[in-house]
Amino acid sequence: MAEYPHVFEYPYSVADEVPFEMKGHWGRDFFKNDNPIVLELGCGRGEYTVGLARRYPDKNFIGVDIKGARMWTGATDALREGLANVAFLRTNIEIIDRFFGQNEVCEIWLTFSDPQMKKATKRLTSTYFMNRYRKFLVPDGLVHLKTDSNFMFTYTKCMVEENRLPVEFVTDDLYHSGISDDILSIRTYYEQQWLDRGLNIKYIRFRLPQEGELREPDVEIELDDYRSYNRSKRSGLKTSK
Repeated sequence: MAEYPHVFEYPYSVADEVPFEMKGHWGRDFFKNDNPIVLELGCGRGEYTVGLARRYPDKNFIGVDIKGARMWTGATDALREGLANVAFLRTNIEIIDRFFGQNEVCEIWLTFSDPQMKKATKRLTSTYFMNRYRKFLVPDGLVHLKTDSNFMFTYTKCMVEENRLPVEFVTDDLYHSGISDDILSIRTYYEQQWLDRGLNIKYIRFRLPQEGELREPDVEIELDDYRSYNRSKRSGLKTSK
């Protein structure tokens, strides 16, 4: 991917040494337009990033992940199809705010993120990350979570309720909710695995205001009885905060 013109690689090992001059200027310097920018964080193989870009040529999409071997699939598909509204950023999401300027992003997609059941600050819907998203997301920008994990879904709902964030839609069974439109029906590799196993897909869409201090929910949540990617649950605990 080092030769792909639409892939930028800035992992921890180089992020401190190499300034990212395109921060705040993705539209001008890369996409060459002022269309809205949408991020998929933890994009994996990039199915959502590429799928959304195909459907919405009037928006720009950036897939972010640290695992280049997975990202290669979507990056290669975008290159072969000549999708000018797609880019990929290989970096650690903990430092995502280093790469985007104030109000530069309008939406964030979180598709089948690791629920990180042991530590709240590692969850991509935690207030730890919400405060980072606020640094580059437009006021009241949209955050989408699509997940197989009941733990991640429940935690996110609790976080949203605790902070009274405006919810646009929520369902614990997406494909029987009546809103499974062309956006939501883009299925990732792992999503199809969960569907084949009979798991419901959960979805919540909410807005993130800029004002107000965010608070973590103080609630015990039952752990998933499996781990993502077909691995068994490691912990002997039944619940976590």
